Amino acid sequence: MRRAKIAIIGAGNVGATTAHWCAAAELGDIVLLDIPATEGMPAGKALDLFEASPIVGFDAKVTGTTDWADTAGSDVVVVTAGIARKPGMSRDDLLSTNAKIVGDVATKIRETSPQAVVIVVSNPLDAMVQRTFQVTGFPAARVIGQAGILDTARYRAFLAMELGVSVEDISAMLLGGHGDTMVPIPSCTSVGGIPVTQLVPADRLEKIVERARNGGAEIVALLKTGSAYYAPAAATAQMVEAVVKDKKRLVPCAVYCDREYGVGGYFVGVPVVLGSGGVERIVELDLLPGERAAFDKSIAAVKDLVAAMNRLTGTA
Repeated sequence: MRRAKIAIIGAGNVGATTAHWCAAAELGDIVLLDIPATEGMPAGKALDLFEASPIVGFDAKVTGTTDWADTAGSDVVVVTAGIARKPGMSRDDLLSTNAKIVGDVATKIRETSPQAVVIVVSNPLDAMVQRTFQVTGFPAARVIGQAGILDTARYRAFLAMELGVSVEDISAMLLGGHGDTMVPIPSCTSVGGIPVTQLVPADRLEKIVERARNGGAEIVALLKTGSAYYAPAAATAQMVEAVVKDKKRLVPCAVYCDREYGVGGYFVGVPVVLGSGGVERIVELDLLPGERAAFDKSIAAVKDLVAAMNRLTGTA
C-alpha cells in the first residue's frame, strides 16, 4: 500500500514539529521544504528527524529540500510559511508581507500538487487561508485553515486545569475567527458528559475562555523571543491524520462558508467532518442567541481582515 505523501512548507518551529508529530504517527512520507538563508537547513532537520526513526520505531521517509519539484504529487500540503509580527510592525505590514509569501506558496502548490488537500497554518490565519483559496483556485473542500482545533485544545486544557480532571474527559467546541474573536459554545461543552455550566460558574468560565483567546499571546510573553509551536503542530498533525486515514473526524476548522451560517463566502471556524477529500460536510449548529451574536461579531472581524488583505494585494 502506498504511503501518503505529506509536504510541509516552512521548516521553522511549527513546520518541523508538525513533521515530527506526523512521522512519529507514521502518517506518511514527509517532505520538509524551506527557502532559508542556510540552504541545508531543511535537509539537516529532516535527516535529524529520520535518524530518530530506529529509536521511536516509525517507518516513514523524511526528506528536506529547497526544491519545489521534490513536493510534486503530495496528497496533503501544510503551509506554515510566513513571518511573525515584529516590534513596530503594523497589522497591515504583517498582512501584506504574509499575503505575498502565502500567495507565492499557493502558486507553487497549484503547479506541483494540483490534487492536494491544503492545510494553512500561517497567520493571520483567517486571511491566509482565504488567500490560498484565491490563488490556488482549488475546490473549497480542499483548502482548510488550522485554528479551531488549537483554540479548542487550549480551552480544554484550561478547563481540565480548573477542574482537576483528565483532559480526555473535556469535550468542547469553539467557532469563529482565530484569536481574540473566537466564540466559545457552552451548549457544546461538557466534562464527562456533564454540561460545563453545571461545574464552572459563569464568571469563572468567561475568564477561562479569555485565557484561551489569548493563549498564543501568553506563550509569546513567556518565551520573549518566540511563539507557540508544540500545540499548533499537534493540531495540524491531527488534521493531516484525518485526511490521510479518512478518519471522518468532527472537528472545528476554518473552512469556506457561503450559505452556511449566513457567512457569505469567507473562511471561518465551524464544525466540519474531515476525511480523505478534505471537508466532507459542514455541521450547522442551532446557536443560542448570545452565541449567535458573538459569532456574527467574529464573522464581521474576519470580513474586515480579508477586506484589508484584498486592498493590500489588489484583489477584487
